[in-house]
Amino acid sequence: MNEFQLAQINIARGRHPIDDPAMADFTGNLDRINALAERSEGFVWRLKDDTGNATSIRAYDDPLIIVNMSVWMSIEALKAFAYKTAHKQFVRRRAEWFTPMDGPFMALWWVETGTIPTAGDGRAKLEELARTGPSPSVFTFALTYEPPVAQTAR
Repeated sequence: MNEFQLAQINIARGRHPIDDPAMADFTGNLDRINALAERSEGFVWRLKDDTGNATSIRAYDDPLIIVNMSVWMSIEALKAFAYKTAHKQFVRRRAEWFTPMDGPFMALWWVETGTIPTAGDGRAKLEELARTGPSPSVFTFALTYEPPVAQTAR
């Protein structure tokens, strides 16, 4: 069993409020893409509220910023979902619905197996990435790091 799993956060600032008709193609596909994630090999967990998505969860004061977080068994599993499934179509269309961010909008980090990160944890990782750049503590797909070596009792 893996002792560490990969956590990810990505945020986006909408060009319009999430319930605006201009966002309908995005919001109308959330359930389908979220279900695809949950069926994907290596998926562990994703942030969601009672509606089944995370569009109402606030990690920032700006109501146009939405948060997506999940945990995966590996970097390869997350990459396969993000870039080799129908999800990639929505990655390509990001600029239609969302404005460019001033800093990092995605961060990856290792968590001990069974750890469920909070939206606050994710925000802190994005802030750390903005301050320090990629490191073993927080990184991006462009520069990844192996999981930490597990400490064993002596």
